[in-house]
Amino acid sequence: MTNIHPQAIVDPKAELAQDVEVGPFAIIGSGVTIGAGSVIGPHAIVKGSTILGEGNRIFQFASVGEDCQDKKYKGEPTELIIGDGNVIREGVTLHRGTAQDRSVTRIGSRNLFMCYVHVAHDCVIGDDVIMANNTAIAGHVHVGDGAILGGGTLVHQFCRIGRYAMTAAGTVVLQDIPAFVTCSGNRAEAHGMNVEGMRRRGVDTDVINRLREAYKTVYRRGLTLDQAIAELDQDSSGCDEVTAFLESLKSSQRGIVR
Repeated sequence: MTNIHPQAIVDPKAELAQDVEVGPFAIIGSGVTIGAGSVIGPHAIVKGSTILGEGNRIFQFASVGEDCQDKKYKGEPTELIIGDGNVIREGVTLHRGTAQDRSVTRIGSRNLFMCYVHVAHDCVIGDDVIMANNTAIAGHVHVGDGAILGGGTLVHQFCRIGRYAMTAAGTVVLQDIPAFVTCSGNRAEAHGMNVEGMRRRGVDTDVINRLREAYKTVYRRGLTLDQAIAELDQDSSGCDEVTAFLESLKSSQRGIVR
């Protein structure tokens, strides 16, 4: 049976799996769905329309599924959809989408949102992402699988952060970060590939070396981005990681960090 503390408030229209735990003074609103094995901490708020998958843990004072801060938002029905196995720490804020985009903020699985992280409206977060304390991403940002955002990272709206990219603490991101690239600074500048992160995930040494060469093509040879993309188009066959790096360059609409 669902373990709901007597001092929690759960709307009758919320749908909770039988083994969900809800702590004291937590508030679960109408239109919320929470999957099996999830734990909602004391004083946390989950507002609908929000769908939480299985095995998520929300710590105290987090606010999940609240109306967004976009001034264009006029109360239209929007959603927050969250996958499985996420850890949402103290003070995290995750907002629903807007009608001006796809009306949904979408978060994948196995992500770690450390204390006081903010994810704004219409963002798309992949799987296995880590956002360290006080990181804030503005509306419509896309973050790829396995990316790591260092503490206090700030990301401008509509930016895209590629898979397994990494930012140092205090980075201000105003343009797209290609897949596998590390960057730091205000404003963000590229500082090579996330080699250590790839090694920890078992990426083959030959693949890492090919990514390093691809990085040099874009960042070290004085080519325009179009020229670099043209060269990589000829050399990326047979390597999924280089192809992912190349596709993150091609899909950029804000320009890439340099």
